[in-house]
Amino acid sequence: MTVLRRWPQVLWLTVVWVLLWGTISVKIVVGGILVAAAVTALFPLPLLARLPFRPWPLLQLGGWLLADLVVSGALVAWETVRYGPRARAGIVAVPLRTGSERITTLVAAAAALTPGSFVLQIDRAGSRLYVYALGLRGPADIARVRRQMARLQERVVRAVGE
Repeated sequence: MTVLRRWPQVLWLTVVWVLLWGTISVKIVVGGILVAAAVTALFPLPLLARLPFRPWPLLQLGGWLLADLVVSGALVAWETVRYGPRARAGIVAVPLRTGSERITTLVAAAAALTPGSFVLQIDRAGSRLYVYALGLRGPADIARVRRQMARLQERVVRAVGE
């Protein structure tokens, strides 16, 4: 019964099995299903709540990330051309708006996509992200990084729930 409830894991493991063999045949696919079912039954992962399917917020998040990628790339290029090796950077503490590990992971991954910033540390106890950011020249730049990360957290929560 537990293997039936874990059909996405079985399916994914079967796909990986077929990709590892490098060819598709009935024997390889059936063997992959059997191996995946055995692995899933012997080493069960905890079942997580399913993510809600919210296509419009997901598309908005993707578009926002794409636009942020372009803008941040241009800003990093400008910072590099203008200041060269004297470009300034720093670490900004950003409050987490949720206790969800899933949201925190997605926010950290999305921040890593943006040129000029990434999450250095996640402080679960203090409910903070420590974000490295390029182009910090004063308090206004620190506030800008915090606003951007707050917007990112809101968009991720809207797209995938808590």
